[in-house]
Amino acid sequence: MKLYSRKVRRFLDLWPGKRYFGVYRFLPIFFILGAALEFSMINWKVGETNFYRTFKRSKARKILEEKLETSS
Repeated sequence: MKLYSRKVRRFLDLWPGKRYFGVYRFLPIFFILGAALEFSMINWKVGETNFYRTFKRSKARKILEEKLETSS
């Protein structure tokens, strides 16, 4: 059973570094994709908010609720 086509196999075989790095030669691609995802989460806004602003707000709300629980 083939999982991918000849064109995909040919493209993967043409990627440099196969002899020295093996499958790890694709690692820089994943670092770049991760950096792009992080950049988009920081800089792209939907309306007035982005991912980190929403995360900070929910974290602050959770801390405040815990503080109110312990002080009661």
